[in-house]
Amino acid sequence: MSTRVIAGDCTVRSGGRRETTRRGRVVVVVKPDDTVLVHDADGYQPVAWLTRPAELTLTTDPLWLVAVDGDESLHVTAEDEVTVAEHETTDAGVPVGECHCGGPLVRAGGAVSCLDCGERFPLPGGASVRESTCDDCGLPRIRVERGETFEVCLDYDCESLLSAVETRFDREWDCPECGGALEILRRGGLIAGCEGYPDCETGFALPDGSVAGDCDCGLPRFETDAGERCLDSGCDA
Repeated sequence: MSTRVIAGDCTVRSGGRRETTRRGRVVVVVKPDDTVLVHDADGYQPVAWLTRPAELTLTTDPLWLVAVDGDESLHVTAEDEVTVAEHETTDAGVPVGECHCGGPLVRAGGAVSCLDCGERFPLPGGASVRESTCDDCGLPRIRVERGETFEVCLDYDCESLLSAVETRFDREWDCPECGGALEILRRGGLIAGCEGYPDCETGFALPDGSVAGDCDCGLPRFETDAGERCLDSGCDA
């Protein structure tokens, strides 16, 4: 991903709710998602911006930028010589270890990414990244609660959370609808789904927490950060 930076004497016209016209020696930042930010010499807040516009057109000789999103628009035109540059950019996150390639790993936006090779490892909800590393691949290990606490490799292909939870809880509980066993399955996240599918479509997302006993309905109860709850989030027992 790259960010384009334009600097120089420009006229900036905003249309829509923030209709204004400004001219000055400004810095225009065009982010990888096409968000446009126009900064002048004062303060940290842009003097004009348009977030993730539906359309973006940019020519450099002469400079002419138009971003449009519904009734909102942003026009930037060069009044004198300007400089245009592209810079590689990544997510900025908390450092959490080292990648296979030797590059730094950072945690940001629900995933861990390498700043050098760009490899990205999505994190399960509620996961924390540990200082310990995997014996097989050397990546950091993660800690996740899904019925009990599991520590697995950051790389799902190396050591999957599904396999760990399946080994511990597969067929541990019975379906409240038909009495069949609940299997641990991956459907986006991890669920306990009835073995009788598709005849029985009962399934429950496994919460981020540890089993804390049995509910009156027969399903397990979980201790979570938000308090104790049944595996069935809609249970009235």
